[in-house]
Amino acid sequence: MANTDKIKKLLDTMGPASRVNRTKIADYIIENENLFSALIETIFETEYKYHHKAAWVLELILDDNLEWIIPHLDFFTNNLSILKNQSAIRPASKICKWIAIAFDKKTISKNELRKTHIENIVEAGFDWLIENNKVATQAYSMSFLFLFGKQKKSNFNWIHKELKNILTQNIPSESPAYKAQGKHVLKIMKKISLAQS
Repeated sequence: MANTDKIKKLLDTMGPASRVNRTKIADYIIENENLFSALIETIFETEYKYHHKAAWVLELILDDNLEWIIPHLDFFTNNLSILKNQSAIRPASKICKWIAIAFDKKTISKNELRKTHIENIVEAGFDWLIENNKVATQAYSMSFLFLFGKQKKSNFNWIHKELKNILTQNIPSESPAYKAQGKHVLKIMKKISLAQS
């Protein structure tokens, strides 16, 4: 049986999407690390009806083992744009936020997270922010776009200007949660801008 078939069998029999059930599968994959790449592949098999459950499990695994994603960054970031299911996009955006935090703190290096990876994450983030996504996805996107945009000596200093334009335009008509996160990000960007001027 191929590893992706094993993953699908686990997800098919997961039962209700409770944290207990998701954790059970996450723990199994942590114990059987050879299944990890198949889990990531399954997330992007969007015709498979439970591909979003694979994203939930990945989120649980990476919460304590973010370094596991590093060898898979090419595949993961290249395929972000094909996700359309809200239940898959939310954990993917959260993982992107964790990657951005690790990169900002230098626990993931520039040799590991390359320019093309960041470009793919940034492109997905702006799409998720502009499209009609759930507020959690939009909040995670704001956070990682902000973090990548504040990198000194990078080709991504344009991000803050674009992010500011989108947030300023959207905040008046969005939900209270969006407004709160958007205003928080704008406030930090303004502080950085003042400090650099």
